[in-house]
Order: sequence, then C-alpha cells, then structure tokens
Amino acid sequence: MSQATPNELLLYCRAGFEADMAAEVGEKAALAGHVGYPLAVANTGFVRFILTDGSPANTLHRALPFESLVFARQSLVAFAPLEALDRSDRISAIVSQVEKSGWSFEQTLHEVPDTNEGKSLSALGRSLNVPLESACRKRGALRRKAGKRWLHLFWSAGDRVQLAISFPGNRSDHPGGIHHLRAPREAPSRSTLKLEEAWHTFIPRQQWDELLADNLWAADLGAAPGGWTWQLVRRGLSVYAIDNGPMQEALMASGLVEHLREDAYDWSPPHPLDWLVCDMVDRPSRVTELMAHWLVRGWSQRAIFNLKLPMKQRWQEVSNCLALLETRLGAAGRQTHIRCRHLYHDREEVTVYVASVD
Repeated sequence: MSQATPNELLLYCRAGFEADMAAEVGEKAALAGHVGYPLAVANTGFVRFILTDGSPANTLHRALPFESLVFARQSLVAFAPLEALDRSDRISAIVSQVEKSGWSFEQTLHEVPDTNEGKSLSALGRSLNVPLESACRKRGALRRKAGKRWLHLFWSAGDRVQLAISFPGNRSDHPGGIHHLRAPREAPSRSTLKLEEAWHTFIPRQQWDELLADNLWAADLGAAPGGWTWQLVRRGLSVYAIDNGPMQEALMASGLVEHLREDAYDWSPPHPLDWLVCDMVDRPSRVTELMAHWLVRGWSQRAIFNLKLPMKQRWQEVSNCLALLETRLGAAGRQTHIRCRHLYHDREEVTVYVASVD
C-alpha cells in the first residue's frame, strides 16, 4: 500500500481575507526557509499552502505556531483533497486515505467553510460521522489514546473533502476555529464581544482571576457608548472612560466608571494603570503610535486594542504596525509579549494584545 504524506497546510480564515492569509503564510514560510505557494480563492474562507521543497508539512506547521498567525482561525497539516467522490460511498475513499497515512486519531471533526455555501454542507458531515468512525475504529485509526491528534474532514463540496491533522498546542480547539460567544443583552453594543473574545484568545482562563481582578484600574480610549468598558466593569475593574460621546446610563450607575469628555490622544492617566483598551476608528499607524506612547511610558501594564484595516494589502498594514510597535518598545528597553489575531467577532480589523514582561 502506497503511503499518503501530508505536504501542505490548510488554514481557515474569514471569507474575504484569503489573500491576506496567503500573503501572511507565504511570507512567514519563506522566512522559515520553506519553499511553496498558496492557493487562495476569494470568499471561500480557507487557504491551502503547498510545499514544493520536499520537506514534511509537519516541519512548516511547527515553524509557524498557530498563536503567531494573525489571519488564521485554524492551522492544519493536510493531505491532497479527495475530489469527485462517489456520492453513494464517500467513506471508502476517506478510510483508504486515512489507512495510507499511517496516522491514528482520538476524534474526528467534520468542518465546512464559514460561508453560506459551506454551511449548507453541515448536515453531510453529521450524517457520515457515525459510519466513518466505526470504519476507522475497525482499522485502528481511531483510538482512545493517539497523542491527542484530531482528524479534520474539511468539506468544500458534496463530493470534495480534504483530510487534515491537528496537534495539541498548535491549533484552535474550537470547531472551525470559531469561538462563539453570546451577546449579553445588558451591554451597550455588540462590540463588547470583541474584548471578551480577546481575553479568551490571549489570556489563559486560569489567569483571569489575577489579571482581571476587581482591584485593578483600566482606561478605555474611545469608550462610548461603553461596549468594552462594560466588560471591564463586569469583572469589577475601575475604568477611566475617555470619549466625547455619551456613555450608557446603566453603565455609569455602576459607580466604577469615570467618564472624561477628552481627546483620547491628549489624555494621560493620573496614575499607572493595569489595563489599556482601545477600539477607535482611526488609521492603524496612528493608533499604534498612541499605544506605543502609553506602553513606553509605563502608563499601563497590558493593552488590548483594535486596528481598523484598509481594503487592500491588509497583511502589509498589520505587519508594518506590529514592526512599529516592536521598534518603539525595543528602543525604550521595554520587554513585552505581543500577539495579534483577526478574531471571529472582528470585521475589517485585527486585535492586538501587549503585556509587559517582568
């Protein structure tokens, strides 16, 4: 039996950001010394990166840690897609490729692109899952202990599926790479979910009680009407809300918010703070300069902020802003940990997290 070897990466992203994902992974793969090319079709919600240098896809996957990727919702080591499947017996071809791979898995996940066309395929995966898992168990490919590896079956059409592998510590553990959150009725705006998802993405849950405690202080620049301030107050933090616009009355009644109608670019805090958050509509480079100004001066230990992106060359804009931030902080001798992600609840923006390193 010939061996099936994964020689590509499969990356999920928001539909419309395929070119940005392709530009990012192409640049980072080259910097890591790997030769290949991306396959990206607009508005499909995924990108394939094909290796052409003969190196295992696992090597590139480790060289590009999932947490370091900006536009990826999920990052997988993948086999060549199975196409023109027999619709009366899709399972035989799938099981054959699994057997040829020589890998075993602890669970299977049927996934589809986050598009209207993709969602129409969701029922297909559910209908195939039980007989597929049964067939895999009989062949020893599905077992209780298999290094916590998962088998992903990515359906882009009724007769087209791509098999891929994910590894613990280098993937999103959420189906489709999407962390769904319920919008709280009490919040002033749906933008509140951006900050909540950022906490889930960047801060381990076991650290929340320490890093989001009720004895801490925060500033929210461009706060009105209070979507991000609401999240901070819900955790018990005291907040300086900086915005010339009005804040939600119920939020102000908490007693934890001091609303200052001042320009966010001119205001400075009366004492060092624990958190700086910002979701203002402005040029990404200008917001980055403002965040660097705060962090260089030690006005806040941690920051979460959004960068509103242009319509074109979005990866280049993000890359430039992150380089600017690293340069400013490095020149000032500030040791920080920086991460950036295009979150599910983001639209034409990315979210950046910066934490001072003691």
